[in-house]
Amino acid sequence: MFSALTPNAALFLAGIFAILVIASGVVFALGRAHPDRDYTELAARVNSWWVMAGVFAAAMALDRVLSIVFLAFVSFLAMKEYFSLIPTRRADRRVLFWAYLAIPVQFYWVAIGWYGMFIIFIPVYLFLLLPLRMVTIGETTGFLRAAGSLHWGLMLTVFNLSHMAFLLALPQAANPAGGGAGLVLFLMFLTQFNDVAQYVWGKTLGRHKIIPKVSPKKTWEGFIGGVATTTLTAWLLAPHLTPLTGWEDPAAGLLIGLAGFVGDVNISALKRDLGLKDSGSLIPGHGGVLDRVDSLTFTAPLFFHYLYYLHY
Repeated sequence: MFSALTPNAALFLAGIFAILVIASGVVFALGRAHPDRDYTELAARVNSWWVMAGVFAAAMALDRVLSIVFLAFVSFLAMKEYFSLIPTRRADRRVLFWAYLAIPVQFYWVAIGWYGMFIIFIPVYLFLLLPLRMVTIGETTGFLRAAGSLHWGLMLTVFNLSHMAFLLALPQAANPAGGGAGLVLFLMFLTQFNDVAQYVWGKTLGRHKIIPKVSPKKTWEGFIGGVATTTLTAWLLAPHLTPLTGWEDPAAGLLIGLAGFVGDVNISALKRDLGLKDSGSLIPGHGGVLDRVDSLTFTAPLFFHYLYYLHY
């Protein structure tokens, strides 16, 4: 099953499942030790992690093209959820077809490794095409809001997330330790781990609110503790999964920690503007797909270009 993974990547993936085994054991022990308390949500979160980790592991173990198709599907789910949240004009429904069509086209550039078209297709060509289609419909009321919402959603859920897929298209010879899958695992794990670390540090030591109007539960203690933990973890993992060396290892962790926080609160601001707690209910205990990839919308492009600049 794991023929598409390097030994380091396969071992790391096994380590993730070992962590999930421990987490499931802790939830079970808590339920037995405190039968009067409700751990249903915590159990749902861990069970969802099992499903997500299993599906993600299978996708990474497949050949490169199928892995890219899987990541394109995640992008589709995120964009579909985004468009289900924001108010759209009836006239824009015909424009949404072209927005959805951008997904297979963008990920096709990834699959063939055409970096030049990959990097300009959405921010240049789609930026020009979609308003043109909106103009030909002839509806001017709410035009600016509709165009801005459409472009922003495309950038977040398709362009930004597609950078994670392009890690699989980078030359494998430049990263013999982890390969493309190792880079994706490194990015995905650290991004999600950063979310968990900031939550744990905030719950344990959090006293001072960082941006209460956007995310009332975020604290400086959680932010600093999470970023520091992510930086240390990146320093330990990077030599085994990436071509990063020396100071580049902790710098990658610092970048992911900071970017992950901004991506998280960015989607939090969107949900607060719309009066929502979660972006959806597809993932029990976690909310929607957009809730799960919010940090990745910032970490994926920034980590990709950091890595690309240094080693490719």
